[in-house]
Parts: sequence; C-alpha cells; structure tokens
Amino acid sequence: MGREIKCMAEFGTWTGTGRLLLETDELIFRGAERLTVPFTAVRGVRDEDGWLVVEHGAGETARFDLGKLTPSWVTAITNPRTRIDKFGVKPDSRVRTEGTLDADFMDELAARTSHVNEGGDVADIIILAVDTPDDLARLAELRSAITQDGAIWIVHPKGDPTLGHDTLVSAARDAQLVDNKTARFSATHTALRFVIPRALRTTEGRH
Repeated sequence: MGREIKCMAEFGTWTGTGRLLLETDELIFRGAERLTVPFTAVRGVRDEDGWLVVEHGAGETARFDLGKLTPSWVTAITNPRTRIDKFGVKPDSRVRTEGTLDADFMDELAARTSHVNEGGDVADIIILAVDTPDDLARLAELRSAITQDGAIWIVHPKGDPTLGHDTLVSAARDAQLVDNKTARFSATHTALRFVIPRALRTTEGRH
C-alpha cells in the first residue's frame, strides 16, 4: 500500500471526513462520499495553508486538510514512486524474474538495472508472478537463490480467493520466509515481499 491518512475533505458540494490514500497511479478518498483521481487526470497540485489542493478533470477541484504533511504529499503526487522504486531495485541490483510479467514492467526494470536475468548463483531480488497456488511450490527453491538480505516479491491477481494473503504467507512460512511489505503492482495485480527471517540469516551470508 501507499500513504494513507484520515482527514477533512472538500470536493464538489460535499465536505466531510474520511481516509485519503496515495496509490501508485491514483489518489483515492473514502468517506461518506468517495473520490478517485488518476494521476493522468491531475491538472495541478499545491499546498494552500495546510490544505492539499488537487485540480483535476474538467475544472474540478478537491481539497484535503493535511496540515504540516501537505508538502510531502505534494511532492509524492508530482513525483510519484514507480513500481521499480517500491520493489527496491537499484542500478546495481541483480534481479531475476519468474513467470509472466507485463512488457511495460520488464522495460521499466531494464531501464533501472542492467543486471536482469543474468544467471549466476544468487540474486538480490526475485520477482515471481503466480497464477495458481501450484506456482508457490517454487518458493523453497527460490529462497536458496537470494542473498541473505535479499527479497522475493510475489505478484498475484487481486481478488483471487485461491491466492489470498493467508495462502501466500502459509506457503512462504513453509519455505522459511516471512512477509514484510506490500505494493500495488497494477489495476489487476498486487505484490507481497518476503525475506529470510533475521534469526535464520548466516553471519557470512551469500554475496
């Protein structure tokens, strides 16, 4: 998930409180009234005396009372973190992908690091796209292919009851992995990060 905060909001003729969420490519407000503003529809963002003012669509304006947090939200909206940022990929990261990932994501990955699917013994990050619970059987094998402080991201369809959070966590636990972060991957998929528990990491580690 991205940022989330409880706040007062004003949009259209409505004023009230609810929760404002900042996702990968949209701003979402959930209260008695709801509002979703895709970043592609944003025409302007500014801090107006502690209110986050978002101009969007055809002359529409939404205001959110975020107080001293407003500047950081303005920055986050005008310079949103990409999927690659959320996955922690750096220019020198060794990344391995498994399963089918969309072409745009693979292009984004290649633009960040040249060390994608190079082969070799270990990777800093493995991104596993799963479609069925059977795909989770590979976790034990993939665990041995990450560095001690590396991560396995599982990308899975949203709303699939056979690949719910508990199913993923249970399969990872069997492979001696623990979850510690989620990220929105797309409109249809989400991602969950798994790492080796600190108590099980060796002192020398794998490099």
